[in-house]
Amino acid sequence: MVITEDAPPGAEAPAPARSRGERPGTDGRRFSSPLVLTLALVLAVLAQSPIRGALGSPPMQSWMTVFVAVTVQALPFLVLGVLLSAAIAVFVPASFFARALPRRPALAVPVASVAGAVLPGCECASVPVAGALVRRGVTPAAALAFLLSAPAINPIVLTATAVAFPRDPEMVLARFLASLLVACAMGWLWQRLGRTDWLRPPAHGAHEGATRGETFWNSVRHDTLHAGGFLVLGATAAATLKAAAPATWLRTAADSPLFSILALAVLAVVLSICSEADAFVAASLTQFSPTAKLVFLVVGPMIDLKLFAMQAGTFGRAFALRFAPATFALAVVGAVLTGAVLL
Repeated sequence: MVITEDAPPGAEAPAPARSRGERPGTDGRRFSSPLVLTLALVLAVLAQSPIRGALGSPPMQSWMTVFVAVTVQALPFLVLGVLLSAAIAVFVPASFFARALPRRPALAVPVASVAGAVLPGCECASVPVAGALVRRGVTPAAALAFLLSAPAINPIVLTATAVAFPRDPEMVLARFLASLLVACAMGWLWQRLGRTDWLRPPAHGAHEGATRGETFWNSVRHDTLHAGGFLVLGATAAATLKAAAPATWLRTAADSPLFSILALAVLAVVLSICSEADAFVAASLTQFSPTAKLVFLVVGPMIDLKLFAMQAGTFGRAFALRFAPATFALAVVGAVLTGAVLL
């Protein structure tokens, strides 16, 4: 019989007995990570022959070729656009645009649309800039026209489009005119039919109140994270579509003018590719007509999944649910009309 005594108040409870060979301060879970790593390495070594064979197959070779080509071609323009967009966020105050625009909304809309040509950057940057314009007293119609035109007709995007379509200079002109036409049309449409209760006042800017250095690097990190991620996603989707989709499917879609236009319009919304990189993805879709590619280039910078989320967060869900479908319809119609004339 063993007699035990209660521990005095405040005394620590005796430590549990350790099994033989167990280290102090460890438990069995500590040894799981090295074991998993070892098993993963062993499996990688055993499966290297099948992996090498899969990577050497013609479909995989085609996938890697398209993925690398799209990514490498688009990356310099993406980086340049991110840096210039961040510089403008630091050195160009939002009040400048309010002073530069005409007071009459009907004239402010086309001026704001053309002003989008001087703002390098992707659509991720245009939404907060448009929100800042509304906060500074710019008429919402002009701010929304600027929001739509800036990602589509700025010099970085047009230069990238020219590089992606070296033998089709008319594609650059068609993209510029179609995007400008849709931006003006949406601005005038909002001026005539929009209601103030649909547009929630934007919240205070995320970078306002910070130093210039903080604003610059915050903008660079934000735009690089978003634009770079969507570039990889877009390149992956383009490569997969090129390598995995049966040729008969693509040929069937491309042979139907109406279906090819709708297919690439929906694809632009779903892929949510940065406007500085989408031209290279469109150029890789060689099965489709120039007009269908133009639809892809006009729709993408104006409305996609990430833009819908950003617009809903900045201006409210009631605004986004009305603005996004109207933008999609006008972008498709404007691109088709422009393509019928120029392409």
